[in-house]
Amino acid sequence: MNKKCAPDWIAVDWGTTHLRAYAMQGATVVSRAKSDDGMGRLKPADFEPALRALIGDWLAGGNVPVIACGMVGSRQGWVEAPYRAVPCAPLTDTLTTAPTTQGLEVRVICGLSQNNPADVMRGEETQVAGFLHLNPGWDGVLCLPGTHTKWVHLSAGEVVSFQTFMSGELFALISQNSVLRHSVIGEGWDAGAFEAAVSDAMSHPERLAARLFSLRAADLLHGTAASVSRAALSGLLIGGELAAARPYWLGQNTAILGTGTQARAYQSALRAQGVEAMRVDSERATLAGLTTAYKTTKATL
Repeated sequence: MNKKCAPDWIAVDWGTTHLRAYAMQGATVVSRAKSDDGMGRLKPADFEPALRALIGDWLAGGNVPVIACGMVGSRQGWVEAPYRAVPCAPLTDTLTTAPTTQGLEVRVICGLSQNNPADVMRGEETQVAGFLHLNPGWDGVLCLPGTHTKWVHLSAGEVVSFQTFMSGELFALISQNSVLRHSVIGEGWDAGAFEAAVSDAMSHPERLAARLFSLRAADLLHGTAASVSRAALSGLLIGGELAAARPYWLGQNTAILGTGTQARAYQSALRAQGVEAMRVDSERATLAGLTTAYKTTKATL
């Protein structure tokens, strides 16, 4: 949906692969648009044209402030928005202005960093802020599944610490480029195989590499179905992640940001460990975070 309208401001979630824009009146979405012009396919000079192509109909009434989050603010993005070191609140009222021509004002939200162990997030801080807005006073651990899943410890409205796991990217690389690609291509999902693999990896994370090859061997020797192998691959990677992230989720209030297949897999894996994690819609959290950023900086726009 990309209809002509007269928004108060425009919210933008600009990641590596996609650009999503929302015409906003206060905290209400009146129109939305998206494209495949993610940061990963653009040069610095391409960002403004890509954005104008998407939101041009919304700018007919004049200059409309744009608040953006995500990889648009990375070193390879439109403008590098600095990292803020944790512990700190997920958002600050200081945003980074992107270079634009006349009639367009774009401000980008800063990311967060952690010195030891070294870690960074960009875009997730906005989702965290939105989650806290939707769940005021909430303390605990927030899991943000994705290509690079993040576990975030929240207390008193601040990000205390966080840890990133490349489980999602590893699943993609292994299932598409390794010898296991021959065993996991297909449809379907075997929940029992997933749960067993999670348990195995959590009990013996040091065996992860060997268990991965066993998936190929089981296919060759026993004709294991792709639905079983694919679910087991996911379970091994998520189980290894849960074993490493145990200090985050053990004995903590836990929430998962997302409602799709990956989020449900994490919820299932945690439930098997006796942790009942609530799930929150990620788009809703992102928009709540962008709205919070707009409200806190509105006086300077």
